Amino acid sequence: MSAVTSVGSPAAARTFSLRSLARHRSLGKLLLLAVAAAVLVPFANAQWSSGTWPGALTVDVSEPLGTASDWIIDNRDTHPLFLYFFGHISNAVVVSVRAVYLVLLALGWAGVTAVAGLIAWRVAGLRLALSSAASMALCGVLGMWVPTMQTLALMVVAVLASVALGGLLGLAAGLSDRTYRALRPVLDTMQVLPAFAYLLPVVLVFGIGVPAAVLATVVYAAPPMTRLTALGLRHADGGVMEAVASLGATGRQRLLTARLPLARKELLLGVNQTIMMALSMAVIASMIGAGGLGDRVYQALSSVDVGAALTAGIPIVLLAVVLDRVTAAAGEKLGAEPTGPEALRGWRGWGLAAVAAAAVALAGRFTGSLTWPESWTYAIAEPVNTAKDWMVDHLYTGVPVVGGTADWAAHFTRWVLDPVRSGLLGLPWWGVLLIVAALAWVIGTWQTALTAVLSMAAIGVLGVWKPSMDTLSQVLAAVAVTLVLGFLIGIAAARSARVERMLRPVLDVFQTMPQFVYLIPVVALFAVGRAPAVAAAVVYALPAVVRITTQGLKQVDPAALESARSMGATTVQQLRRVQLPLARPALLLAVNQGVVLVLAVVIIGGLVGGGALGYDVVAGLARGELATGLVAGAAIVCLGLVLDRVTQPTARRERKES
Repeated sequence: MSAVTSVGSPAAARTFSLRSLARHRSLGKLLLLAVAAAVLVPFANAQWSSGTWPGALTVDVSEPLGTASDWIIDNRDTHPLFLYFFGHISNAVVVSVRAVYLVLLALGWAGVTAVAGLIAWRVAGLRLALSSAASMALCGVLGMWVPTMQTLALMVVAVLASVALGGLLGLAAGLSDRTYRALRPVLDTMQVLPAFAYLLPVVLVFGIGVPAAVLATVVYAAPPMTRLTALGLRHADGGVMEAVASLGATGRQRLLTARLPLARKELLLGVNQTIMMALSMAVIASMIGAGGLGDRVYQALSSVDVGAALTAGIPIVLLAVVLDRVTAAAGEKLGAEPTGPEALRGWRGWGLAAVAAAAVALAGRFTGSLTWPESWTYAIAEPVNTAKDWMVDHLYTGVPVVGGTADWAAHFTRWVLDPVRSGLLGLPWWGVLLIVAALAWVIGTWQTALTAVLSMAAIGVLGVWKPSMDTLSQVLAAVAVTLVLGFLIGIAAARSARVERMLRPVLDVFQTMPQFVYLIPVVALFAVGRAPAVAAAVVYALPAVVRITTQGLKQVDPAALESARSMGATTVQQLRRVQLPLARPALLLAVNQGVVLVLAVVIIGGLVGGGALGYDVVAGLARGELATGLVAGAAIVCLGLVLDRVTQPTARRERKES
């Protein structure tokens, strides 16, 4: 800030005093922790000199969990709770998914393709309409039409249920402060939970199959709708609300005529985020019987058939990109008054689109082929596997000077992953708790520190300290790589409009790809192991870090930059003394999002040899060892809470430092 503000000015003095106070506050916290450590560490070292979590402080929950799961499994078909509550929910889900699937089959490939194109045309114009129709057609060309329709049917039901549930909860939270305060910690917790953590509880209650997959997807995808609905309603323009209230409108009239219309963009953004999260979860839910494209990817990964995995992965990406573009375009144009040729975008335009779609569907039925014709498909699995074999032969190892991908994976494992894991396991368990407490308290409040410490201690109590430290080592390594690359790329994009334009389509595609799909290229390049799991996590989290960093740096006050330039500051000085300090909240958000996203994929990396907690969850699902999987899932939840608390300052602390 010295390059922007005169040192002797009152503003500079206030800024200096506030920052000094903030530093002193953090220093005071550290001093208190140092005093506490000086008292407690000798006692802890005398009692528990070993680094690992002591067995005397663990609680064996596998037996009660096994007993509970056995009771649920034995009574799923007879107990009234399952027969008259969960049973009806399960039946409703099955009937709904089957009905949507039959409608899609009745429309035929021509009708579905036409509907996709016409909806995109109505919402966003001709270019996106052509892209949407071409994407649906490509799913058929790849021979994935039926699995795509299965995934789409599950998606339709899950998204409608998620939007309804999330909208109702968001409505309650938006209109009631008490409900908002009660839901906020629940939503915060659910935001940091990896997708795998949602699978085991629903499997325990509903068993393997479509109902469990749909309900896991709903639980995973509803929170963003809830959060954004509440945000839109609570931040409605106060002047408009006062004007409506002054006219004598009732609470219901104010909601319908003012609050909801003012929050329409947040509502549609919630729908967009719900769709993307539902698609991601619907693919992962293939492990519990969802079927469709995710099942094809999962089966191919299990046999390390990269060609088959990519054949099913491409339609997933196409669906994600189309759904994201259409809903995003609808959000941008929502509320705009159509003029000129765009007048067709009213009810007349919808009617014309419906008639055109019906005509195309009927024409397709007359051809006698409702599914994509077999003669129009092209199998890419064999050429992809041939290319993969060539890469293994020529790039996997033995490449002069740079080495092969297997060499890189081995070096990264030996020089980064192994030392970090050994360091975490070598630390005394109470030392890890002390570090967590220090980080969480310095960056937040004593409440966040207490939550983080209790969550980390719960991991030890559950008896999974060692696999949790293994998972944590992978997360820390992946986050370090992600932040270094993300900050550098984000800075470059913020400084150069050309770089940003080049990166935008790449980031858009990568940000819409479900987590499962990232495992395909890493298996092709690195085979299986911890390094491929880390690589997939880096690629998955990198777009969010780059985008948030770029946006934060670009939103820095131009007057501050101009003042720094007028005082002769170089580009590096402007970045270091002006942009980075002023973009601190965005950078901290990038760190937090990077940690959460990395954890999600590191857990899924259990499918490709990542081991640790991810392997325990996969083994629990695959072998029916629900107690093992549930304990690992609980540890994942605790680890997610710890990582979130030590990387995201609380709103109260942000206000103190601003």
